[in-house]
Amino acid sequence: MDKEKNIFLRMMQGQDIDQIWEIENLAFTIPWSRQALLAELENERAFYLVAQVEEQVVGYIGCWIILEEAHITNLAVHPDFRKKKIGTLLLATLEEELNKKGVASLTLEVRVSNEGAQKLYQQRGFSALGLRKKYYADNNEDALIMWKVKSS
Repeated sequence: MDKEKNIFLRMMQGQDIDQIWEIENLAFTIPWSRQALLAELENERAFYLVAQVEEQVVGYIGCWIILEEAHITNLAVHPDFRKKKIGTLLLATLEEELNKKGVASLTLEVRVSNEGAQKLYQQRGFSALGLRKKYYADNNEDALIMWKVKSS
């Protein structure tokens, strides 16, 4: 991606699902189904942002908001647009939006082998505070449970 191109962040819309589903399948060994992604548009607890370059969705992030807590469900960037800080921008913007909604803590699971994602989350103030044994069905890999709690 040329540095001259602008990255535009906005709320996820129905027309984004095909591009998001493509990224989902490129990014994850156990991708969400297209139908599950569509259902998130109707989920009153779901909040999703997409990163767009020109007409292409290049990344997305989503969470479920339950009272003052948010569980990050998805964060993925198209392989052609990785290493350009799009994931960082998505996560930082999600945090800003959640702060406006009064969310005090965020949590997520990440593969123990996914050191790149763990580094991103740690840079944004997340800490590994637990482990879910054999969380991932494709290979029984453990998941780190990471948390970020807003300081008072």
